[in-house]
Amino acid sequence: MKALLSKAVGGPDTLVLEDVPSPEAKPGQAVVSVKAIGVNFPDVLIIEDKYQFKPERPFSPGGEISGIVKSVGEGVTNVKPGDRVLGNTGWGGMAEELALEATRLVKIPDSMPFDDAAAFIMTYGTSWHALKDRANLQPGQSLLVLGAAGGVGLAAVELGKAMGANVIAAASSQEKIDLCLSRGATSGVVYPKGPFDRDGQKALGALFKDATGPNGADVIYDAIGDAYAEPALRSIAWEGKYLVVGFAAGEIPKIPLNLALLKGCEIVGVFWGAWVGKNPRKHQESVAELLQMYADGKIKPYVSERFALADASKAIAHLASRKAMGKVVVTV
Repeated sequence: MKALLSKAVGGPDTLVLEDVPSPEAKPGQAVVSVKAIGVNFPDVLIIEDKYQFKPERPFSPGGEISGIVKSVGEGVTNVKPGDRVLGNTGWGGMAEELALEATRLVKIPDSMPFDDAAAFIMTYGTSWHALKDRANLQPGQSLLVLGAAGGVGLAAVELGKAMGANVIAAASSQEKIDLCLSRGATSGVVYPKGPFDRDGQKALGALFKDATGPNGADVIYDAIGDAYAEPALRSIAWEGKYLVVGFAAGEIPKIPLNLALLKGCEIVGVFWGAWVGKNPRKHQESVAELLQMYADGKIKPYVSERFALADASKAIAHLASRKAMGKVVVTV
């Protein structure tokens, strides 16, 4: 079978497509014939050794997949050969076949295309955990989403609307804002591209304050970090919650903690991957809720571009450019 491999630390241009042996299912595992792979920002980081997890090389990037169960190992009861499934893998997904713990797989309905399934679990899982478990978002609250047209951002927009919040989408172009408005955002704000000097940060803070209104945002969902974080935090409501989701804009920001004191707010970390490992039963419950929302038409992945497995490195490069909207999917 073919797999896209990271054999040396570096960007997407260092990845190579090679023939590797087909995997076999060990006890507790299932082998999946992969049909589609969702591309996510951790794929950009993990090949550069900048992610929280650093797998031994060679490895394939790709943290979420969909496909058909080919075989199962001893003790597996939740799936069987022939089942249509999605799975969160961490890495290893960009291959024609993949062996992984069967508990990471979830059956999907026949009506769910493999593209949608591969673009589903990481973005909606992350954003559902962030908004429901970490922020306890309530109907009528205001939610500011930074990087709102990206994968997790757009999922947060849709879920925020489904939860009854007033969603303010923040993104780097009007085209991206228009997409967010079509997916449920109440309003939007276009922010300039950094870097920012001190005056630029003040102007950005004023932009966010104007967008969120005099009371500020009850919840801020920040998937981009860098120089956007402090200006956004300055626009938070009293006793608001600031969700630290990721750093797609580049640098990890340094936040003056006096802002948390002055705003009486909470700065809350969101590490969905670790939470899944520590709370497998709650994760299964969350996936069931999300699949029901999908069946009810409340959420649906927006797949903007598709790449073949042979061009998967280009898919990762495209995502790294921050030009992608919604989800990018690799098809097998």
